[in-house]
Amino acid sequence: MKKILTVTVVAALAVLSVAPFTWAGDVQGKLKSVDATGRVLMLDDGTRLMVPPTVQIERKALQPGAQVKASYEERGGEKVITAIEIAPAQEK
Repeated sequence: MKKILTVTVVAALAVLSVAPFTWAGDVQGKLKSVDATGRVLMLDDGTRLMVPPTVQIERKALQPGAQVKASYEERGGEKVITAIEIAPAQEK
């Protein structure tokens, strides 16, 4: 029984050591700029967010000054959006 448990634990650790880890996070801030493709968002604090084709965003909402609240996953060193909320920029 102890041998089976040891083999199972070693196998589980081996799988975890090779499995790609994805780090998830949340961010919010003011939209500073959007690239020409509409796929890269830059927040005023310098955070760069990538918009994958699977996430639909109304392009008209992507205006500088808009408030952005996003969830993302780290993939290949990039913050790739998994969900996003955009509130229009406040007019003065």
